Amino acid sequence: MEIILMRHGKPAYEGSPKVTSHEMANWITEYDLSDTGDNMPPESSKRLASSALQIISSPLPRTLSSLRALGCEPDVVDEAFREADLPVFAIPGIRLSPSLWAALFRIIWICGFSRKVESMRTAKQRAKHAANILVRCAKISDGPVLLMGHGVMNRLIARELRSLGLKEHRCQGNGYWNAKRYRFH
Repeated sequence: MEIILMRHGKPAYEGSPKVTSHEMANWITEYDLSDTGDNMPPESSKRLASSALQIISSPLPRTLSSLRALGCEPDVVDEAFREADLPVFAIPGIRLSPSLWAALFRIIWICGFSRKVESMRTAKQRAKHAANILVRCAKISDGPVLLMGHGVMNRLIARELRSLGLKEHRCQGNGYWNAKRYRFH
């Protein structure tokens, strides 16, 4: 039994190079609506995806368009696999790149401040539920199951898979199109 956690391709939306914290809320909304445009997967990701007997996906456009780029259709699309939302905090007078704001807001979120979005604790509970779905699907399909997911949520799900006794078998890294493979030993 194998579970593959793959991160989506690079989203097409880039937005402004620098934004205020207030503008970051709109940037996040646009990013969440973005697909991957013409960003194409490497051959290694195509081969890995083609080995899956069942494909599961987050409902966000960047995951669904990533699967299309791989020539795959999801068997299951479930909110349990969507990315953990980023909170936005008002920090006046500063313009930063969206990636710096995202890193800062994610650190604040990890420290327990979630404002109006899902808390880290709730995201961990969702990751536990998601990991159980993946294990159940892998047992039923009796072959590799691919999740097309997201950076933070895939890490939380991986933690849960390890707690269920799966071991990381192979790891390409955490970047776009990269995957980690888990097996029972």
